[in-house]
Amino acid sequence: MRRISCILLVVLFVLTAALTGCSTPQAKTITIASKDFTEGYVLTGLVVPLLKNAGFTVNEKAGMKTLIIRTALTSKQIDAYVEFTGTAWTTHLKKTDIIRDPVQLFNAVKEADLAGNGIDWVSRIDFNDTYALAVRKADAGKFGDSISSLAAYVKQHPNGVLFAVNPEFYERPDGFSSLTAYYGMTIPARQVKLMDAGITYQALDDKQVDVAMVYSTDGLLRKFDLQVLTDDKSFFPIYNPALCIQKDVLAKYPEIPTILEPLTKTLTTEDIISMNYEVDVEGKDPRDVANQYLKDKGLLR
Repeated sequence: MRRISCILLVVLFVLTAALTGCSTPQAKTITIASKDFTEGYVLTGLVVPLLKNAGFTVNEKAGMKTLIIRTALTSKQIDAYVEFTGTAWTTHLKKTDIIRDPVQLFNAVKEADLAGNGIDWVSRIDFNDTYALAVRKADAGKFGDSISSLAAYVKQHPNGVLFAVNPEFYERPDGFSSLTAYYGMTIPARQVKLMDAGITYQALDDKQVDVAMVYSTDGLLRKFDLQVLTDDKSFFPIYNPALCIQKDVLAKYPEIPTILEPLTKTLTTEDIISMNYEVDVEGKDPRDVANQYLKDKGLLR
């Protein structure tokens, strides 16, 4: 009788363990990589804590260059990363037509990448990390606040404005020559100084030039107190960040867009410039900067 009771207890224990195991939810795991520049690290630093806070185990991969990280995604070495719509459209999808509306571009990227590569796109953030023209704030009254107002000044003073441009933007077919033609400016080659992108900010600050090619979300804009001119005719390509993710992973975890939705509603151009500034100028760790932002916005405890 005692042996039968023991056997029954063992059987009940095994059944209970089996039933308990069946009811235990599976761990949610995802592998995310970051692009290898300040903003890439910051954006990943914003996404990862939100996913962890929602119960995900996140495996992070070190920063990768554009083509390497894209290959890692399409070959399923990683599950997702934050990419820019303009980069995907022109570099990954090899499209040549220009879409100037950010929502239309996102939808076009999403449709093409999903159909052609099994990559879905979610959680578009509405800031644009693209090329821009900047002037010293002290000169904003002279040149105005837009590229059209700059063009009007150039027309009145054809020899009075010096530009600093990096060689790539100067030489590419959709670069400086297209920009000036689009806005009706005639800029002789002698009025254009070619230099690396980072040096253009310093050249402008040192008054070696009057207008510099910059990046619209660069922390150096704040360091040198520069005024970005509004691209009022929408010449520059759109580079909105968004999470690109394998469709099978998104099907497995359809809650991801909801988890990231607060970020898409709060993150502004000024926010990302501030965070880039903290990393590039103040030397802070991108993950620390991103975590503090999330806490300040009440998105993370």
